[in-house]
Amino acid sequence: MASPPVTGSAETTTDLASSRVRVFPVVGEPLFEALRVGGFRKIVVQVPAGLTRNAHDLAAQIRAATGAATVVLTRACFGACDLPSPDEAPGAEGAVVLGHAPIPNVRSPLPTYFVEMRDPGGDPAALARLVVDAGLPRHLGLVASIQHLDLVSPLTAALEALGTTIRTAPGDRRLTYAAQALGCNYTTAEAVATDVDAFLFLGTGRFHPLGLAFAVDRPVYSLDPLRATLEPPLDRGALIRRRQLLVAGCRSARRWGILASTFVGQDRSPMARALQAKAIAHGHEAEILLFGRLDPSDLVGRDLDAYVCTACPRIALDDSDLYPKPMLTAPEFLMALGELPLEPYRFDTYH
Repeated sequence: MASPPVTGSAETTTDLASSRVRVFPVVGEPLFEALRVGGFRKIVVQVPAGLTRNAHDLAAQIRAATGAATVVLTRACFGACDLPSPDEAPGAEGAVVLGHAPIPNVRSPLPTYFVEMRDPGGDPAALARLVVDAGLPRHLGLVASIQHLDLVSPLTAALEALGTTIRTAPGDRRLTYAAQALGCNYTTAEAVATDVDAFLFLGTGRFHPLGLAFAVDRPVYSLDPLRATLEPPLDRGALIRRRQLLVAGCRSARRWGILASTFVGQDRSPMARALQAKAIAHGHEAEILLFGRLDPSDLVGRDLDAYVCTACPRIALDDSDLYPKPMLTAPEFLMALGELPLEPYRFDTYH
């Protein structure tokens, strides 16, 4: 087994991307004390959709603990790639981001305090027994959402005590912790894929299992530690075939829109320019379109045949049906141009 993931302590400071980034496992006095030491006069709070219920209480606690003016950013937050900019919160001197871990190679526009909302909830012995009784393969890779990383080590021990071999690994420079799942990056899983027969995702919802199914050619089981439920794998073959059919249908496209994000952690402008050059070299037209938060209505009425997204790959994979024209990931675009084969399917891992 590889080294276990780093678990939450009272507070962590990282200078991988910026010495101004600090990390806390939960909301509490260590966070408030750090904010007081920062001496901020105005603080912006950002939360993902699933934690909006926590936002206003947190803002009130920050105001009471620090005396700083505190505002809540209302737009949807997709991850640590999507940090509040100074323009979104004029005058803000610091940011508190709830429910995410920092991305080491993304520099925060403001001094940023990440609160990962760690929740080790779940009985490791009972969860391990649930997995073994379900007859899962005995060689498993294990990945987890940031909230449940503290459960990885005790669950690993419980599973191995029952005869299951568990593999975890660090990821690339976009991941803070070993065994961590990020919607655009599953290199912690890719690192052990050839050593396991299946993967066990530890967390809630279907967002990460879906991305993991695209990224690794192994069955992906989902273990919800809060409800103590185990979900069977998605049909990866069907997912891939659907994307391959979309790619094949785009081979006749001649006018391409190449989407490039202005978010600090999603900006792959060099890739957008490179793909534009490839399209032109193949005799196509291609225009680079800049966006922040993309709405399907933004693409209505444009004289384009198809799009390629150089921002988060999940925009194309998860929301494809919402857009008026086909939308591909960068590797899929190269498949449509004939520069890559349809097999094996390549997930657009964001490095």
